[in-house]
Amino acid sequence: MLEIERAEGVYLYAADGSKFIDLIAGISVSNLGHCHTQVVKAVQLQAEKYMHLMVYGEFVESPQVKYAEKLTSLLPSHLNNVYFTNSGAEATEGALKLAKRVTGRTQLISFKNGYHGSTQGALSMMGDETFKRSFRPLLPDTLQLTYGQEEGLSAISNKTAAVIVETVQAESGISVPTKKFMQQLRRVCNETGALLILDEAQTGLGRTGKMFAFEHYDIAPDILLLAKALGGGMPLGAFISSKERMQALTENPVLGHITTFGGHPVCCAAGLAALEVLTTENLVTQVEPKGILFDALLVHPKIISKHRLGLMMALEFENYETNKRIIDRCIENGVLTDWFLFAPQCMRIAPPFIITEEQIRFACTIILEAIETKG
Repeated sequence: MLEIERAEGVYLYAADGSKFIDLIAGISVSNLGHCHTQVVKAVQLQAEKYMHLMVYGEFVESPQVKYAEKLTSLLPSHLNNVYFTNSGAEATEGALKLAKRVTGRTQLISFKNGYHGSTQGALSMMGDETFKRSFRPLLPDTLQLTYGQEEGLSAISNKTAAVIVETVQAESGISVPTKKFMQQLRRVCNETGALLILDEAQTGLGRTGKMFAFEHYDIAPDILLLAKALGGGMPLGAFISSKERMQALTENPVLGHITTFGGHPVCCAAGLAALEVLTTENLVTQVEPKGILFDALLVHPKIISKHRLGLMMALEFENYETNKRIIDRCIENGVLTDWFLFAPQCMRIAPPFIITEEQIRFACTIILEAIETKG
């Protein structure tokens, strides 16, 4: 167990003085690396003005308003209303409630090997029974399809309130769908009146080489979920839809969804600062070239397959034991990585966007040496 004393840029520093290149960025959270000066300054300035004032939505708080305005300026025009939460799981919960309220339907469809959080509603959507069975009964009227298989989409019907899906499945080992599949999913939802919820907790805000992963597929969701990098390192999530749809949560009952700390002003200030850096410094344009470099350097017979989009990548090995041995060797030699929830045989690579070519080459050298090491 590592005891991290401080972190800066792409490096984590342990209490014993050792340092590590961070190849996982807190699971796609620290897109700008650690302790970016503009994010730290924004946190400090907002903390000096005020922190928590009242239950979210009771007062107008400028950090929330400014951040929502910035986010929606980057999104399709119908995604113009932001509800901030504390986490991705809470964003999932809010989105599911919204879908049921708007459509008047109850069936919720998700996909095998998907991950949307660990609260009970989000857990009901999770795509792995191992994590669910100890907590049943969960939400009724749910159905799971196979990710990437177009023929299964015929199960979506006029009884379906929503289909929730990761635009790119992360915890299955970076499963990248075809454009045809995603467009067919959008088409079927349109035809049946089911709402399409795209979970971009990991893929949003530049991780795939575009600001939002759905841009790769020429589609847009009815409800978008964001989290992880959304807070610039602070805890923050959001579900985003049209103002018209969001109004459904304001009546019958009047507080259809409520949270005390959602949209915390310090978190929103941090997230806004991070997004300003991301856009003004054009960091998203650097993501795919850096991903290509990782892909080109990480070639070895023991790597069974590679799955990648932008700077989210999975290296598949023979089994978990082999992967764990390689990961442990990497950590011993100053490179931090790990595996995936539903693909323990795969190594995760999702570094901060600010990682340099030199740092990428060093990290890849360490990984290849770890693969070669016996024992």
